[in-house]
Amino acid sequence: MATNNKDAFRNYLQLEKKYSPHTINAYLNDVIYFESFNKQHFEQETIEQVNYNQIRSWIVSLVEDGVSNSTVNRKIASLKAFYRFLLKIKQIQINPLLKHKALKTEKKLQIPFSEKELTEALSQNSHSEGFQEIRDKLIVELFYISGIRRTELIHLKCSNVNMVSSTLKVLGKRNKERILPILPIVTQQLSLYLRERSLLETIVDDDYLFLTKKGLKLSDSFVYRLINSYFSTVSEKVKKSPHILRHTFATHLLNNGADLNSVKELLGHSSLASTQIYTHSSLSELKKVYQEAHPRNKK
Repeated sequence: MATNNKDAFRNYLQLEKKYSPHTINAYLNDVIYFESFNKQHFEQETIEQVNYNQIRSWIVSLVEDGVSNSTVNRKIASLKAFYRFLLKIKQIQINPLLKHKALKTEKKLQIPFSEKELTEALSQNSHSEGFQEIRDKLIVELFYISGIRRTELIHLKCSNVNMVSSTLKVLGKRNKERILPILPIVTQQLSLYLRERSLLETIVDDDYLFLTKKGLKLSDSFVYRLINSYFSTVSEKVKKSPHILRHTFATHLLNNGADLNSVKELLGHSSLASTQIYTHSSLSELKKVYQEAHPRNKK
């Protein structure tokens, strides 16, 4: 990949597509990885002009190396974005991936926490005292009552909190803003947390709402470990993550009568198709009610 194209592609992803730094780096790394493969196997210095057979050889190589189909699809999505960009700036006339079909993948069932598990997890520290305990409980509550993404929570600013209207202003994917309502119980916890936060000896990242005890912005891994730890004593589910809490938020709303479009808006999805993955659990609940209530199913 020519250096000028690499820089232009990065700018395109950042400024026009408004992707996160993490996503941009993943796209660039995938493209560079293919470039290295192409140079080794086809002795071609750049990948601006390649044919589909070369790309297919890379796909075969990845699969033979044990790379999962979903990961292969992600890498090809990066290449697709690169070649679409080259078309856009008229560096190429034909996208070599135009007729490519993604590899088949199994849909992994995301199992949400039950309402009982949530209640038990949140009652563990019902009388939390001290900055860290209050912060941790608030984070868990906030994931569950708002459906916020992990990155969105980490990047919440103090200025995003409106205590009067009990709302949060969230900056989602592609810098898309949305306003989320928060329940009175969480507003109270926020007040308590902000008081404890103000007593920290050192605050480095003052703009950010959630901080470590050293006054630094939280990391992705910190939040993941926190959620995993919080639910390890109340749930035997293999996956205990912030995303499962987001999934739980959506599932519980749907189970209790929320309409799909409202859940879509709360989650910050751009289309209903993204939200529909959460309907399997509510369908299970519906089947249970149906089987218990229908006269033909009574013995």
